[in-house]
Amino acid sequence: MKSISIKVFCVSTLSILPILASAVETVPPQEIKEARTLIKAFGSDLKHVLKTSMKSQGPIKALEVCNSKAGPIAKENSSLSAWNIGRTSLKVRNENNVPDEWEFKVLRQFEQRKEAGENIKQMEYAETVKEGDKTIYRYMKPIPTASLCVTCHGGELSEKITKKVALLYPNDLATGFSVGDIRGAFTLQKIKN
Repeated sequence: MKSISIKVFCVSTLSILPILASAVETVPPQEIKEARTLIKAFGSDLKHVLKTSMKSQGPIKALEVCNSKAGPIAKENSSLSAWNIGRTSLKVRNENNVPDEWEFKVLRQFEQRKEAGENIKQMEYAETVKEGDKTIYRYMKPIPTASLCVTCHGGELSEKITKKVALLYPNDLATGFSVGDIRGAFTLQKIKN
């Protein structure tokens, strides 16, 4: 009897999958292209500032620069379009970057896709969502953990870095990463005209 129940459940579940998939409204290709371009610019600007700081004055300075410059760099890049650009993670350093419910689901999806063998650099997710009477384009792209990242986000941090992180981010959760992990994601929102 149990096998019949399981069979019915599986058939029922399979029959609604196409309905669920069609319920997700896609983001127009030109909007996705713009989101990708903005992420590339934001990521490049932030990486340049962090690398320059790291090379010239070390990781402590890079932490200070990340703390003070990441937000303004995101705002500057956001001002170039109608998209609002930010970063989030399942393990945030900055409490202002805690994921909302939609971002949390996408971040979990990224982790599952990585576990299934998908290349992090190829991943992205876009969806049109309704929030009250507004229609919003949402887009996310994972941020892979590079070798430079583990200096401040890895599993074994120096005592100086640990103290600086605690000073700048008292509720930090963003450590324990290894090269190749999903560090977090770029997250963009745009109200549809």
